[in-house]
Amino acid sequence: MSDLQKASQKAQEFRRREEDILLRAQELFIAQGEEKVTVEMIADAVGIGKGTIYKHFETKDEIYLRLMIRYEEELAQVFKKLDGGDTEDREDRARLAKEYFSFRMNDPERYALFDRLEHKLTSTTSCPELVEKLHEIRATNMEKLTTIVKSRIEEGKLQDVPPYFHVFAAWALAHGAVALYHSKFYQEFIDDKDGFFDFLAEIGIRMGNKRKID
Repeated sequence: MSDLQKASQKAQEFRRREEDILLRAQELFIAQGEEKVTVEMIADAVGIGKGTIYKHFETKDEIYLRLMIRYEEELAQVFKKLDGGDTEDREDRARLAKEYFSFRMNDPERYALFDRLEHKLTSTTSCPELVEKLHEIRATNMEKLTTIVKSRIEEGKLQDVPPYFHVFAAWALAHGAVALYHSKFYQEFIDDKDGFFDFLAEIGIRMGNKRKID
């Protein structure tokens, strides 16, 4: 094996280990709460030494933010589909719209984790450059979604209000759904969680639609 091949293999192993660290860390944060999870616990879950974690991430804040950035990047892919491009099939666009709401609501524990981290990391963090990157991705996502909403308003499919009305109404629906999911009181009433989230997704698709009034 040449030196170049060895270097390439080593780089691939480094990336795979980093992916494993992020995956196991997220699982632990959701299962036990991020405050209770230590670097040692993450290392044990991955099957590596604590020192190896620090070869990839300097602090837990960096792990938090890398996970949050990944979430926003995944959402960006949903927006890319939603943009429609040269797609004119209305059923297809409705399906893609449902994917957006499904993305937001079908993994409520992950959503709730990042919501908690949002409050912790936007005020004080050891990784301000990652916070800046996170906000840049979100700003791009907001711009893309606003463009999609504007086009739907111009087509006469959505009510003619400021686009952010529609954007933030969708966010509020998803945020409220997650709050219900984690409410110890209200979750006792939700026997069919999958059905409930599908129902909310259908509401999300119709929300803000322009209707003719006789």
